[in-house]
Amino acid sequence: MVTIYNQAIRSGLATGHTNEFEPAARLNWFKRHDKNTYPLYAMELNRKIIGYGSLSSYREGRQAMRNIAEVSFFLDEAHQGKGYGIALLNTLINDCHRVHINTLIAIVLDINKKSVGMLKKFGFQKWGHLKDIIQFEDKTCGHLIYGLRINQIETPLDNQN
Repeated sequence: MVTIYNQAIRSGLATGHTNEFEPAARLNWFKRHDKNTYPLYAMELNRKIIGYGSLSSYREGRQAMRNIAEVSFFLDEAHQGKGYGIALLNTLINDCHRVHINTLIAIVLDINKKSVGMLKKFGFQKWGHLKDIIQFEDKTCGHLIYGLRINQIETPLDNQN
């Protein structure tokens, strides 16, 4: 998972981190995920992790926001554009009922067109745009905030039999 996240860092399109991580540095992040509250899913192909997605606390510790989660998903570069991301996001959304999440928030860089396209495919709507607040060495970009009310959706994979 750290290898995949480091790919996202190197791309300059998918995260605000600019320095890559060693696995030990991501251990606390990993431990914050629990299958009964904020799950973390790994996607495997031929016994190799090719992607992962997670639900994370939104504004941790604020009880009135306990049914909101931030959704994140990352795929190995070699497996993008093959439908794996759709399957991963579908799994995350479908698990929201089990963990009592009724609203998902996705916060993405405004230059990340692939993730925006996938969010729109699932019915996420743009709820906000924080323009030009992220400063990389060679560029400035903004944060888009996309939201989805879980009880009002039908995911793309729900119609496939």
